[in-house]
Amino acid sequence: MCLNDEIIIFDKDNNTQNWYVVNDTVMGGISTSAVKINDKGNLIFSGKVSTENNGGFSMTRMPIAIGLNKQHSKIVLKVKGDGKQYQLRLKSNESQRYSYVQAFRTNTQEQEITLPLTGFYPTFRGRKLNFGNFSDNQIEEVAILIGNKKDEDFSLEIIKIAIQ
Repeated sequence: MCLNDEIIIFDKDNNTQNWYVVNDTVMGGISTSAVKINDKGNLIFSGKVSTENNGGFSMTRMPIAIGLNKQHSKIVLKVKGDGKQYQLRLKSNESQRYSYVQAFRTNTQEQEITLPLTGFYPTFRGRKLNFGNFSDNQIEEVAILIGNKKDEDFSLEIIKIAIQ
């Protein structure tokens, strides 16, 4: 942890191989994706989303164990994208079925995106749930999902994910 209480979830010095993919094939879809660490130490999440067979999403996720304090108010992403919209998803308990979600749009340049923790709202299978936004003191899973209800190729370079 840094002096300013920043928690690094991912960067070139903390580029764990614990990321794994979940595609819509778990529900009969045919989307494909993969994750790899490039020569810069960044995570590349790429693939093809297909809406065939009621599919339409690809996701990469990583289990973590992070305790938050009152000073932690946001997640900062440093990414280089493809102009598409993605979701950052959090779980405060790895076994919970729902996720807390916040969408972000990329461009083709390296960019820093700030997402307030209180802006993450609960969803289950794409439906918003009727209870409060994220307010927990821990995170046990971080995920990135693409599912824009259309067939598309995608590629997202993740340079850094941090909690501040």
